[in-house]
Amino acid sequence: MVNWNNLDTLTSYKELAATAGSVDLTKVMSGEEGAKRVMSYSVPMAEGLAFNYAAKSVDDNVLAKLAALADEAQLADKFAALYNGEVINTGEKRLVLHHMCRGQLGDAVTADGINKRDFYTAQQTKIAEFAKKVHSGEIANAAGEKFTTVVQIGIGGSDLGPRAIYLALENWAKVNNTFKMEAKFISNVDPDDAAAVLNSIDVAHSLFVLVSKSGTTLETLTNESFVKEALKNAGLDASKHMVAVTSETSPLAKSSDYLAAFFMDDYIGGRFSSSSAVGGAVLSLAFGSEVFAAFLKGANEEDKLAANRNIKENPAMLDALIGVYERNVLGYPATAVLPYSQALSRFPAHLQQVDMESNGKSVNRFGEPVNYVTGPIIFGEPGTNGQHSFYQLLHQGTDIVPLQFIGFKNSQIGTDVDIQGSTSQQKLCANVAAQIVAFACGKDDANNNKKFAGNRPSSIIVGDRLTPETIGAILSHFENKVMFQGFLWNVNSFDQEGVQLGKVLAKKVLAHETDGALKVYSDLLNI
Repeated sequence: MVNWNNLDTLTSYKELAATAGSVDLTKVMSGEEGAKRVMSYSVPMAEGLAFNYAAKSVDDNVLAKLAALADEAQLADKFAALYNGEVINTGEKRLVLHHMCRGQLGDAVTADGINKRDFYTAQQTKIAEFAKKVHSGEIANAAGEKFTTVVQIGIGGSDLGPRAIYLALENWAKVNNTFKMEAKFISNVDPDDAAAVLNSIDVAHSLFVLVSKSGTTLETLTNESFVKEALKNAGLDASKHMVAVTSETSPLAKSSDYLAAFFMDDYIGGRFSSSSAVGGAVLSLAFGSEVFAAFLKGANEEDKLAANRNIKENPAMLDALIGVYERNVLGYPATAVLPYSQALSRFPAHLQQVDMESNGKSVNRFGEPVNYVTGPIIFGEPGTNGQHSFYQLLHQGTDIVPLQFIGFKNSQIGTDVDIQGSTSQQKLCANVAAQIVAFACGKDDANNNKKFAGNRPSSIIVGDRLTPETIGAILSHFENKVMFQGFLWNVNSFDQEGVQLGKVLAKKVLAHETDGALKVYSDLLNI
């Protein structure tokens, strides 16, 4: 039987708290001890990746306490309950099934009278068949010419994840001859966003993917109208240029306004929807359905590891436990995600939503206030750009910010230039290696302005190259890390009530039903 208890009631957590400050990274990461530690503090991930946590403020004693915490908190049992179809989303009384889009981890799950794995694979097949018809020209524009651009219209999880993955694979697809269509994204209700995209494309050769589960999302429907107006002004029939990704019960599902409709359901939250039709449609159109299938394979292989009870064989669970240790025992308020890969330029932005929308909660699963901190602030930029931006604070600021690096031995393009005795990729990798050691070990100096205290903890996910399979595995790792941390904090990681209040008030402003400060701000903005 699974028990849902607050973190501060667990005996193992109290024992873990007693280890605070027991590891000095400036010592354990120096010299021969540091070299041995880097070799041994590593957990294999799927697709040839590895999670290396040598530069984290843990040792064998802390790890033993974390393992005990994982057992007492029943992390593996709770994950099994989730993928076997129990109602884990307590706020909305829903199942949580995004893992099932990429594979069957446990029992068959039936909901709404159907097998959910069959439902998700049917949508993938439907998308694959549609994409092939678009690529072959069987589905074409009014002039019989092929579509060359796909534009996703959506916001939040309908934009951030698919956009991050598209950018992650764009160069890879071009190098490997799987690039089919350029993808663009319209998300912000700011008209400048839609206008900028529309001004950069040939609308006559563009296919638009409208993503809205309910079919009522204000920003998305506003941008759809913006696009339809542009198509109309170009003398084009909008219904021949648009497809919908929505629920089967939404007003978009059977509308003649769309060439086709692909379906999602209530059991996959927006921030976890990249594996569903939300990511499947745009990524299959951009790269081909085989590439999307490879992405799902990588995610599924990593999901399988997340089901392991041994934290030394479960990188996502170990990462989650260390993160809770840093947040709740060591008191660190934020985490920086630092991919040393330009292709992952929007991945930190996606993880901001995955993490902060999931675990930015102050009440537990039963609506009771918790007496401890929960989700950290997430931010980040690609290296080496970030080094010339906010790393000053990370190295010498008054707050310690745990760091999560991502790095690859080789670039996606497969070619490089040798400048001053090393290639660009070698220079990139040299920087991430140097940063890990610099943050951990610091540097003493008689001049305090040049002194680095060190003891800044970090981990790195490292692999050979960024591919569809590896980005799938990395996405799964972070999704599962966030899930395990939500279990530890005893919060519901799968609803997002915090986004609702602003929406309600915005509707009042637009209806001119305001008073007090809201009316004054409305007048100030000339609404």
